Amino acid sequence: MVRFGYAAWESPIESHVATESTVQPVYDLLVIGGGINGAGIARDAAGRGLKVLLCERGDLAEFTSSSSTKLIHGGLRYLEYYEFRLVREALAERERLLKLAPHIIWPLRFVLPHDEGLRPAWMLRVGLFLYDHLARLRTLPGSASVRLRTSPMGAPLQQRLTKGFVYSDCWVEDSRLVVLNAMDAQARGAEIRTRTGVASARREDGAWVASLRDERTGTSETVRAKAVVNAAGPWVSETLGETLGINSRSAVRLIKGSHIVVKRLFEGEQAYILQQPDQRIVFAIPYERDFTLIGTTDVPYENEPGAVTISDEETSYLCDCINRSFTKSIGPGDVVWSYSGVRPLYDDAAANASAVTRDYVLDVSDQGGALPVLSVFGGKITTYRRLAEHALEKLEPFFSDLKPAWTADAILPGGNMPDADFDSFLLTLQAEKPFVPPETARRLARAYGTRARDILKGAQSLADLGEGFDGGLTAREVDYLRDREWVVTAHDILWRRSKLGLRTSPESEARLQAYLDGKRAKAA
Repeated sequence: MVRFGYAAWESPIESHVATESTVQPVYDLLVIGGGINGAGIARDAAGRGLKVLLCERGDLAEFTSSSSTKLIHGGLRYLEYYEFRLVREALAERERLLKLAPHIIWPLRFVLPHDEGLRPAWMLRVGLFLYDHLARLRTLPGSASVRLRTSPMGAPLQQRLTKGFVYSDCWVEDSRLVVLNAMDAQARGAEIRTRTGVASARREDGAWVASLRDERTGTSETVRAKAVVNAAGPWVSETLGETLGINSRSAVRLIKGSHIVVKRLFEGEQAYILQQPDQRIVFAIPYERDFTLIGTTDVPYENEPGAVTISDEETSYLCDCINRSFTKSIGPGDVVWSYSGVRPLYDDAAANASAVTRDYVLDVSDQGGALPVLSVFGGKITTYRRLAEHALEKLEPFFSDLKPAWTADAILPGGNMPDADFDSFLLTLQAEKPFVPPETARRLARAYGTRARDILKGAQSLADLGEGFDGGLTAREVDYLRDREWVVTAHDILWRRSKLGLRTSPESEARLQAYLDGKRAKAA
């Protein structure tokens, strides 16, 4: 077992899963799980020359990887637990990912008010000094003091908060990061099968023999692989024990994190990191133009880690956190949307859920130096790329012709903008397609980067983009998502490939699902 110190967690749509047969394709690597770790490992492995099959029983990023606070960050609060190496590595990845995906990752300035009776100002100042200097390379602005009563950044805050600090981190469209990794993996030869579960896998006759199940049709297929990666997230222990038949040497600790979204609470593009009397911190972040995202909670979770929802207690807690610091009060009735996810953290026996390490553990089990299974415990979105690199390092002894690491400088799909300059690219796109409304053009550029041109190719008017849905969504975009991004349902589009669900009526959602069903019926 190896522990690393990093911060925590087919074209294309239809799964080509046939009825049970004797045909058993041979893969180098079977990846179980289509969250950020599974997609990142599949991408890295495919780029190193391995024949990869990734199976996800639902949609890509359906659970934990679409339920984060959506930050690429070093983890300022981890400094309190002396996780210096963890923070250093996460800060290095922050800088790297900002360049590799400038359309879905961008800088944010965070305001940290000093709250009397909580962490003293000197502690905050020292922590931010370390945060600025632990990274070997820093392109983002460093931290600074701010007088909240004279700065516009302090305007939304209560009068009692007079001083604070500002520092930099980054925002990420988390579920799109997963999809882009899967797209790049596919482009490098990997097979990505969504709505496909791994029912069982056993070592037999010199290979892993796995039974796959199409979750929509119930049909099955048997495949063979030389190695298995168990990146099942909250189900990692269950997959290791029940699906793969291996006793786990590591344990996962499930922590539920919930977020609420309310109408925009403040002007400006800055975010806020608010200290709480229980020593936790809560973020308030500008979200989808007209909203504020608030989170997260840390609640021990012991039930089935599927589709989870926020509790009344969590909602009240997050509202109270805002009401302690902002002049504008909110209550449960102000919540326009909420989401929750179960984070699979490595169980380090910490008593406090907020103190559980965000390190990850890579646990390799083999059979006499062959047929390994690598299980991923813990991890978080900021360090997924490094996790994938280290996963391939652990598998290298089993693949003698593995190519070198390559992802450190490999731009993700759509990120190939000159000088990684999103604003310049957006202006160019708007000049190329002036008929596209400004907000739609910005959304397309953010979601797809340079590949927005694939959606708009040949169009001279909005009518050329086909049927329209709420939020500026068009049939042309839906077809792109279906053909290239494994979309099956309206929910895939409205809440994972985008957040257009915040602007979509039930009628428009029903039309969208009918459109998708019609396309699928024609293809059958």
